[in-house]
Amino acid sequence: MFNRKTNSAEGEKLGGMDRKSFLKMLAALPLAGMAKAAAAASPEIKPDGKKGYVNTRTGKPPKWGMAIDLDLCSGCGACVVACKVENNVPTTGDSHRKAGTDISWMTMLPINAEAGAEDQMRPTPCMHCENPPCVKVCPVNATFQTEEGIVAQIWDRCIGCRYCQVACPYSRRYFNWTEPEFPETYQQALNPDVATRPEGVVEKCTFCVHRIKNLKEQAKIDGREITDKDVRLLPACAQSCPTEAIIFGDLNDPDSLVSRMAASPRAQRLLEELGTRPKVFFLGKEKPLLNEGKEG
Repeated sequence: MFNRKTNSAEGEKLGGMDRKSFLKMLAALPLAGMAKAAAAASPEIKPDGKKGYVNTRTGKPPKWGMAIDLDLCSGCGACVVACKVENNVPTTGDSHRKAGTDISWMTMLPINAEAGAEDQMRPTPCMHCENPPCVKVCPVNATFQTEEGIVAQIWDRCIGCRYCQVACPYSRRYFNWTEPEFPETYQQALNPDVATRPEGVVEKCTFCVHRIKNLKEQAKIDGREITDKDVRLLPACAQSCPTEAIIFGDLNDPDSLVSRMAASPRAQRLLEELGTRPKVFFLGKEKPLLNEGKEG
């Protein structure tokens, strides 16, 4: 029990341990369990540390990535709507939009083409970088990179410091300034596979990781392997695209469609000079479509 009478130079005692040492031990407990908790929370890694899925052709876990063909994209915005519906993204209203605090995991951003050409819209999700700056700055490990390359987020662990939001060079993270509200008719359409986020946390695109998890479980039940065709249109944004401009898949598999698109001479990544190594590739006729005013 706590000894209130102790008043020595060593400090107050607790079970034979001085107060300073006891507080150090308490501070170390969450740090010691971070790696284990992150692995358990990730649907890509089993709690016992074993890999949940390995591509039998490559002998490696998949590295999920996305390729977006801007020549096929019509700018219809179907991917934006599908993402909001699939992931229970709250509708924040016009006041938040004007203030720049609205939430949209997938966004249609304008590309300033060469002079005389019409502006084009670019679907822009989270880049799921291989070297993610957001993960490095999170003080509580609320965001982390899974074994399969997805930059994931643990909503319940987020303390709302927004360091990750500042660190992301692509502005692909969003802070919940208010408690999300869903009208009664909307509540009936909420996706039970995706948790709604509370006020005061950061949220972002997850590559529809819940769909990946469901596909793995179904493939295991069926006793079969997951094929490239199973995942090409797996995320909600890809599934809803009328021109199939968005393709998803395993970048570790050189035979996958997304790998072939990523290897195209038309392919490039946003802000490659930063060294973040995004796993989202954009295909266009000319590179200035993505990096206006830059050579090569």
